[in-house]
Amino acid sequence: MSNIKVSFENTGLDKEELMKYSEQVEQAHDELHNVADDENEFVGWLHLPTNYDKEEFERIKKSAEKIKKDSEVFLVIGIGGSYLGARAVIESLTNTFYNLLPNRKTPQIFFVGNNISPNYINDLLECIGNKDISINVISKSGTTTEPAIAFRIFREFLESKYGIDEARRRIYITTDKEKGALKKLANEEEYETFVIPDNIGGRYSVLTAVGLLPIAVAGIDIDKLMFGAKTAEDKYNEKTVKYNECYQYAVTRNILDKRGKTTEILVNYEPKMQYFTEWWKQLYGESEGKDHKGIFPAGAMFTTDLHSLGQYIQDGKRNLFETVISIEEPETDIKIKKDADNVDGLNFVADKTMDYVNKKAMEGTIEAHISGGVPNILITLKKLDAEALGELIYFFELACGISGKILGVNPFNQPGVEAYKKNMFRLLGKPGYES
Repeated sequence: MSNIKVSFENTGLDKEELMKYSEQVEQAHDELHNVADDENEFVGWLHLPTNYDKEEFERIKKSAEKIKKDSEVFLVIGIGGSYLGARAVIESLTNTFYNLLPNRKTPQIFFVGNNISPNYINDLLECIGNKDISINVISKSGTTTEPAIAFRIFREFLESKYGIDEARRRIYITTDKEKGALKKLANEEEYETFVIPDNIGGRYSVLTAVGLLPIAVAGIDIDKLMFGAKTAEDKYNEKTVKYNECYQYAVTRNILDKRGKTTEILVNYEPKMQYFTEWWKQLYGESEGKDHKGIFPAGAMFTTDLHSLGQYIQDGKRNLFETVISIEEPETDIKIKKDADNVDGLNFVADKTMDYVNKKAMEGTIEAHISGGVPNILITLKKLDAEALGELIYFFELACGISGKILGVNPFNQPGVEAYKKNMFRLLGKPGYES
């Protein structure tokens, strides 16, 4: 049973407009499915919920149990797709203040190697103190600057704290199955190693070992996460846009883009999903931002950002549309009590729940923004759990692949990412980059 419903009624588009893209969508569908099992293409995520490595999956769970037993802190070293997916799932499905819980049965989880700030590293070292730690380094090559620097620092930290042999037992590597500097080091040091599949790019890799090991360490049921993704794989396998909400989302985005709606804001009303938005921003920004094309992916957390960005969204430049994620059944709720003095004037919401108020704020905001010329797509999750999130992840991945194909770009490369690196290496004097 699906956990997702999608509504396009507030986009200003009708089914006839979407159906004009039927041929393009079917062609894009066939192009993806025809190369889904090709090791030289980056479409391995398409059948991943069915064809994932079951033996490695069990090793991931086994390693997660070991880490839970021997570590108070788990460091995830990676950047971009090597950490955003894991962080998105962990923060969505755990206590908002997970790392501060006193009676936690799983390690504190910190993410590092996603910037080059010395303050961040030193603050983290101070936070760790003398706690027992393990680390997971996630990098296809092992030479990406940010995580490589962090790994140098924390590998030395572990070896100084535990000695070489025990440090080896606390270092977990997720990298290429055969090549690269990190793979070579993992073989030499006999680290526990997991694979980044050749045919799955970083931003599509959350349902591989890249995301699954940290997610399992956080105590999240990765079987249910994969089950949700499998539900989506089956549900959105229909190539006809008329019957496929995932493809309707892809088409709607492209139509709105052609009408000058060049910025999409992913809106959440649940703070736990802040990093889900960050993952989504990379997925769409890196996939579609090519050849001077692409919808700019932005994010907003309502009602918080209604007090900062709300004015612009309501009355600013009309190049925006919103995709709103709503959660039907809250995990917890609070009933608002009546106050005898009513100093704040809020007795009109007495006996109502906070979730009810939050949803009325959402409905009122959608109405206001539509009246202000901002089209709206509404995605409703039945509840925020592992199955629903697995389904939502696959929904956005598949829609991104189809949307990029419609747009006329390759949604699986990222040539522009290298520009800053070349300049940085030249300025740092890296051999071979002098000119």
